[in-house]
Amino acid sequence: MQGKGQGKILIGVGNGVAAGAFWGLVFLAPQVLGNFSALQLSAARYLAYGLVAVLLLLPRWRALMPRLGRDEWIALVYLSFLGNILYYLFLASAVQWAGGASTSLIIGLLPVVVSVIGARDEGALKLSALLPPMALCLFGVGLVGVEALSAETARGDVATRAAGLLCGFGALASWSTYSVRNSRWLARRPDISSHDWSLLTGIVTGALALLLALVLITPAFLHGLEGHDGADWLRFWGVAAAVAIFASVVGNAFWNRASRLLPLTLSGQMIIFETLFALLYGFLWEQRLPTRLELLAIVCLVGGVLWCASLHREPAAPAVQA
Repeated sequence: MQGKGQGKILIGVGNGVAAGAFWGLVFLAPQVLGNFSALQLSAARYLAYGLVAVLLLLPRWRALMPRLGRDEWIALVYLSFLGNILYYLFLASAVQWAGGASTSLIIGLLPVVVSVIGARDEGALKLSALLPPMALCLFGVGLVGVEALSAETARGDVATRAAGLLCGFGALASWSTYSVRNSRWLARRPDISSHDWSLLTGIVTGALALLLALVLITPAFLHGLEGHDGADWLRFWGVAAAVAIFASVVGNAFWNRASRLLPLTLSGQMIIFETLFALLYGFLWEQRLPTRLELLAIVCLVGGVLWCASLHREPAAPAVQA
C-alpha cells in the first residue's frame, strides 16, 4: 500500500507539472499578439474553448447528461466564472494598470494561499509542517518580483496603480477560490472523469462568454478593428485557438487529474509550475538566459515544491521480524 500511495503522489505531481507547462502558454500569447488587446484575446480564447469542448464532448453527451443534476450545473457555472472569466479580467486589468511584474508577484502567492486553505481539510498535514517549504517558495517569488520590478518603470498615477494592485489581489482570490472548490467537486463526483469535467467547464465558459457579449466580446472586437489586415487576424485566431486547446482543454485536464490524485495542500504547490514555465517561455521568446537572481528564484521555487512533496510521502512500514 505504501508503494501505491507514493506512486499516486508521483503521478499527481507529474500531472501538475504538465498543467503548468500548458498554462504557461497563456503568458506568452499576449507577447506574440502584442498589437491586440488582452480583452480581444480573452474573448476569442473562451469562445474557442467552448467550441472545442462541445466537439470533444459530443460523442459522450447523452451518456454524461443523466449524471449531471442541478447542483453540478450550478457548480460548473460559478467555477467557470471564477476560474476563467473573472480571473482573466482581473489579471488583464492588473497588468494594464499596475504592470506585469507586480501582477506576477501577487499571482505567485497562489500556492501559499491554496495550501493554507487546504491545511484545514481532514487528514491534511499540519500547517506548521508546511511553513518551511512555503517560506522557500515565497522567497523565490519575492526574488522574481524584485528582479522584475528593478527593470520595470512605474506606470500610471498612484490611484491607477492602486486599482491595478487591487485587481491583482482580486485575481488571486478568484483563482484560489476556484482551485479549492474545483478540487472538492472532483472528489465529490469521482464517477465523472477529470477530462469530462474540464470539457464541461469549457462549455459553460463559452456559454458565459456569449451571455456577456455586450460587456466582453462586442467591445473587444468593435474597438480596434482598424489597423489589422487578414494575416493579422489569421494569426490572432490561430493563437487564440492554440491557447484554448492546449492551455484550457489539455492544461485543465491535467490539472483536474492532479487535483484528484493529490491532497489540496500539495496540489496548491503545483501551481508554481505555471510561473516557472511562463518564465521559461519568456526567456525563449526574448532569446536570453535568466539572470543570476532569476536562477536563484527558480531553484527556490522548485526546491520548495519538492520539499512539500516529500512531506506527503507515507512513512516506511516497520520491518517485520521473523
